[in-house]
Amino acid sequence: MEGMIQAEDIVGGEWAEWYRLSPLQRWHISSQLWKYCLQIGGSLDPEPDTESPFYDGRTGTPAPLHAQ
Repeated sequence: MEGMIQAEDIVGGEWAEWYRLSPLQRWHISSQLWKYCLQIGGSLDPEPDTESPFYDGRTGTPAPLHAQ
């Protein structure tokens, strides 16, 4: 495979490993990460995009748990 471009050359080792997984494997790992995020007090709510033309700063969002 001399002269062939490897994924690590483009995206680095960790991302190359991720890309080699099947979609089903990536889905499973992602679901585990979301569960962990919720266990440590995270949220699945997206961060507000203040640069979006649809952003409305008048609507309030609850403060994150770590800010209280």
